[in-house]
Amino acid sequence: MKKLFAGILTLLFLALPLIASAGALDDIQKRGTLRVGLEPAYMPFEMTNKKGQIIGFDVDMAKRMAKAMGVKLELVSTAWDGIIPALMTKKFDIIMSGMTVTQQRNLSINFANPYIVVGQTILIRKELSGIIKSYKDLNNPKYKVISKLGTTGEQAVKRLIPKATYISFETEQEGVIDVVNGKADAFVYDLPFCVVANAQKGEGKLEFLDKPFTYEPLAWGVRKSDPDFLNWLNNFLNQVKNDGTYDKIYNKWIKGKKWMRELQ
Repeated sequence: MKKLFAGILTLLFLALPLIASAGALDDIQKRGTLRVGLEPAYMPFEMTNKKGQIIGFDVDMAKRMAKAMGVKLELVSTAWDGIIPALMTKKFDIIMSGMTVTQQRNLSINFANPYIVVGQTILIRKELSGIIKSYKDLNNPKYKVISKLGTTGEQAVKRLIPKATYISFETEQEGVIDVVNGKADAFVYDLPFCVVANAQKGEGKLEFLDKPFTYEPLAWGVRKSDPDFLNWLNNFLNQVKNDGTYDKIYNKWIKGKKWMRELQ
């Protein structure tokens, strides 16, 4: 009997940290605010308009999420290279910033189910039209290939086009401009951004190889050991994908172009 009682006490003692530690959902409800971390530099998912407001696909999804929770929304602008550490130190509750699910990132944080799948595409100098037909044709030291530092675009170039002369930039816009100005041969990045960049800057100057050559699911990132929050997010995503909400947001930001007027 004593051994049984001691065993019960041990189990209760081990369970105390789990009972005491509140998850993100509890924190959000108590605070009355959903804090979302993002870097507003990835069109059309998050960007800053001419009024200084952060807008985009992820922002609209975050607004719907906060509404479903019955709380206010706070957007926390964060540099990309520090966004995962900021999540882990509770600067915000969730990353909603067009983040691709990778095994390396998954070692540090957990991901909800993917909300969209994109892949790497290529913008090339107009002069190379017909010469460069796929990413494989760029696998030569004579070609200067650009992507953004610390992204899956950079990883794709180094992994699949290793012989190309690679150049990294802090922002996507800098990379595209170098190709437009003829200082580099190709820019590798996610399909949605390249669609926008080509429409804005590529007319007569760029050729768009729009068939993705990688598979990249985007998902929301949360801290580990929080199954309740993951469960809520996956159920939320399933709901909006089946009640028409997701389609409206997708058509507005991915298929539509009216939002570009807000950036001019």
